[in-house]
Amino acid sequence: MPLPPQTPDRRRAGHAHRLHHRHAVRVLDPSKAPQLAGEAPPLPTAYVGPRVIFPKTADQAAVEAELARAAEELGWRIEVEGEDARTRGLGYGVVKVAISVADGRAVRPPDGFLLLQQARATGRADVLRTVGLDHVLHATTFWPNPLHNSDPLHNSDPLHNSDPAMGYVVPGRGGRQPVAYVGPPPCRTPDAELTTRRPVVGILDTGCWAKHPWLDGVVDTDVRLGGTAIGYALSSTDPELHGDQVGPEDGVIDQLSGHGTFIAGLVHQLCPDADILAWRVVPSEGPIVESDLVTALTQIAELARRYRAGEEGGHALDVLNLSMGYYHESPDDLAFDPVMTGVLDQLSDNGVVVVCSAGNDATDRKCYPAGFAPAQSASPVVAVGALNPNGTDALFTNTGDWVSTYQPGAALMSTMPPFQGGFEPVARTTYDGRTRESLDPDDFTGGFGIWSGTSFSAPIAAGLIARELVGRVDGTGAVDEPAHAASVVTAAVGACLGGS
Repeated sequence: MPLPPQTPDRRRAGHAHRLHHRHAVRVLDPSKAPQLAGEAPPLPTAYVGPRVIFPKTADQAAVEAELARAAEELGWRIEVEGEDARTRGLGYGVVKVAISVADGRAVRPPDGFLLLQQARATGRADVLRTVGLDHVLHATTFWPNPLHNSDPLHNSDPLHNSDPAMGYVVPGRGGRQPVAYVGPPPCRTPDAELTTRRPVVGILDTGCWAKHPWLDGVVDTDVRLGGTAIGYALSSTDPELHGDQVGPEDGVIDQLSGHGTFIAGLVHQLCPDADILAWRVVPSEGPIVESDLVTALTQIAELARRYRAGEEGGHALDVLNLSMGYYHESPDDLAFDPVMTGVLDQLSDNGVVVVCSAGNDATDRKCYPAGFAPAQSASPVVAVGALNPNGTDALFTNTGDWVSTYQPGAALMSTMPPFQGGFEPVARTTYDGRTRESLDPDDFTGGFGIWSGTSFSAPIAAGLIARELVGRVDGTGAVDEPAHAASVVTAAVGACLGGS
């Protein structure tokens, strides 16, 4: 998760309103949420309001019966939308259930949380345990937050803010801005010198501008499952090609544009010998709906399964980076989100370690999927917090005993698409035939930038794990069994992140 860049507040607020409307997003208010006897009060979360989801591996008939009964009691009805066509025929997938008002009724608006609480009050706990909300994830802080309360480029004194972490979003203090890099590119071992295949790191994010000189020939953005794209595929909505897609036509670069390219560059710096796969599931300003994310993860898990099984259409994958997260409504841990944990298990079973950002809200509340880290054993989920350049914990990072490791996450340098944003230098002149100007705050045509957030701590951990895997994965012409692959990657996690 990156800290929010220099996007004007009014523009961001208008976009947030449109996103709420388009996705029917609701934020659970614990003071007004229905509560069951003996149950701890729920916590705030964001979710698609008139919908619940469950994995197709559940007893669908029993789930439908329980939900239909509860819906009728509330004056609603349910409609099972079925699973996404992209996961039909696969071993895992998400079933969506839409909630609407029953004919002839005038009742409160349909709501997934209320439906689940009503069903749980009198229904079968074993069946309902498989059902959950369709959470909304964000690759940047989205809900009201002190980091969003001013515009660093237009506030005369943004550092004197109610939240000291505000300093990290200011260009020159860790906020997104161009930077000049004058050193050599990362050194990649020639194919002819390798005795094993290269480690493979997947990035599920905003995509990647793979034409960057560092990334050309390293990043593949078109790995599909059979003939089916994974995530979003339209070039017209690609945040790595089109920096300004949201709000007024003012050229201001969206919050997450360049996010995936920046992450890919970090992985490449830590492990130049790794191949990188980049898929797009994050829009230029978010959000990400859990059911869509799980669909993409299911396809990726199937790629890994087919590879390990020697089936056609598979692809090697060792590490998967997820720089995004959500907060769950349940104060309990582990057993409350079967949809997300189910697909993480699918990845783990095929020797893939999932590396997740811990979040930027300076809280010890678990941010998921990073918060599942303690629950994963065979091939763990790794939760990554952020460090300052001097090695202290970044003020914005989430923390707690659930965070697996802390890696640099403030004022990092990495690759950027060649965006030329709408802001201009504050001064420009010509002298002796040469143009002179002050720094252009959003001109990334030099190909590099600085940014901060746990979004970027995660790929550093992913790159370290990949580096530990060099020379240890699948000797030439061989494919390790899933159990052996899981043990190799687990050992790599322990070797490079243990005790950090």
